[in-house]
Amino acid sequence: MLTTHCGAIIIGDEILTGRRQDAHFGFLRDTLTQAGVKLSRVTYVGDDAKDLLLTLEQSRAWRIPVFSFGGIGATVDDRTRQLAAQAFQRPLTRHPEAARMIYDQFGLSAEPNRILMADLPDGAQLIPNPLSQIPGFQVEQHFFLPGFPQMAHPMLAWCLIQRLNVIGHPVGESFALWVLTPESELVPIMAQLSEQFPQCHFFSLPDVRPNAPKELGFRSANAQQQAQQALVQALEHARIPWAESPAGLPS
Repeated sequence: MLTTHCGAIIIGDEILTGRRQDAHFGFLRDTLTQAGVKLSRVTYVGDDAKDLLLTLEQSRAWRIPVFSFGGIGATVDDRTRQLAAQAFQRPLTRHPEAARMIYDQFGLSAEPNRILMADLPDGAQLIPNPLSQIPGFQVEQHFFLPGFPQMAHPMLAWCLIQRLNVIGHPVGESFALWVLTPESELVPIMAQLSEQFPQCHFFSLPDVRPNAPKELGFRSANAQQQAQQALVQALEHARIPWAESPAGLPS
């Protein structure tokens, strides 16, 4: 099944306090948009273990792929690996392939701390890291990536291609018209069309000026000619003035 929605968890006290600027949200938003996937929710959380565990537990109920950034290193405040194991109710075990990769990269200096990055939730799948060779990991629909953007972003792109199969699908497209009517008149039309075309996300962009033109349309993974025709027909049936641009509406 084609992935249509994703979520994200961005971890770190340094982001919440402003010591470091978040570089993940913008990249993820733009990358998913280009792939025709909607970023439906983003949660920021600090390094506190209780807060992070609760966030991971709650995110399982989202039932969409989730990208988690940060906290998978080997320092004292890197707790994501351990807490992911708790959230998914799996033991934390030494992943043999991850351990081999870390020893290949660092040799004897992998002990005693770096090798801890091979301790992952049991059954986790590895996510290759082209920069440092220290992998991220996947548990169910959650993808755990480093906090460093230069590592995480190529790994994210790999996950989209290899695990979610979304890159290469048509870029998300939108179709919109301009209408001249109170927004309340658009609600039943949007509800009806959303039920008729569940693959489309219908939207209206209101204006603070009550008599100003409003943009009405939808976004989808590809062009939806039938949805376009149905939208126009619904507007005409409701006798709502519409045009392809604000200039085409009666003044």
